[in-house]
Amino acid sequence: MPLVNFRDSAVLSDPEGLRIRPGVLYRSAQPYPAADEAVVAQLRACDIRTVVDLRDPRETHPADWAAAEAAGIAVVAAPVNPATEALTAHMSTMTTAADLGEFYVLLAESAPEAVAAAVEAAARPGAVLLHCAAGKDRTGLLTALLLDLLDVPVERIVADYARTADALPQIFANLAERHRTALNRPGSSRVTGPDGRHLTIPAPLLEAPAEAMSVFLHRVRTHHGGAAAFLPACGVDAATLGAFRAKAAAPAPAV
Repeated sequence: MPLVNFRDSAVLSDPEGLRIRPGVLYRSAQPYPAADEAVVAQLRACDIRTVVDLRDPRETHPADWAAAEAAGIAVVAAPVNPATEALTAHMSTMTTAADLGEFYVLLAESAPEAVAAAVEAAARPGAVLLHCAAGKDRTGLLTALLLDLLDVPVERIVADYARTADALPQIFANLAERHRTALNRPGSSRVTGPDGRHLTIPAPLLEAPAEAMSVFLHRVRTHHGGAAAFLPACGVDAATLGAFRAKAAAPAPAV
């Protein structure tokens, strides 16, 4: 089955091609039920040579990307665990889209090694695919940081993030089948926290509200100086940032 929520982030974030080259940075949900010949063909058609898996190891299956790896596509694990004590505490009080944006900030701040690993993989030659489970939260914040690094306007980054709303019914249906939980029914969705307790997933996490990404980007810019300062603080060196910009930045217009 082809990847769900799959897209080139340049399409909505920079349709004029002024900031990011098309065909460089892709995003999607996790493969379902696992990568097969159709997924491999999808990746090859886009020259995707590296897949960055942002899921925690407890969310993965050995077969998920086996077919892609057998086809010579590199798969880089950069696990971001959203079930830490601080994050589950924030989740338990989340009620608004703004709360979700704050959650994204905490999520990014809590996983500097994963952020750095993802950016380093994104700087490799060829196109890169970022994904988590839904391709919304962890994928959304990493994609947003990379687009911000290229000076893509906030409203365009937000539009790319919000487009995931169109794919949520299929995403949640796939997740429900895979995990045997009713993730597509708000109020009945549950995750397990670090203390073993079951937590109901708050409504904003079952949506892709534009305000959440706006809040995330605002917080990153006002508290961390934007992606250009936040990523080095996570351990991304200048050479990696330069390599990503060289690969992904749109060429300057001829004069």
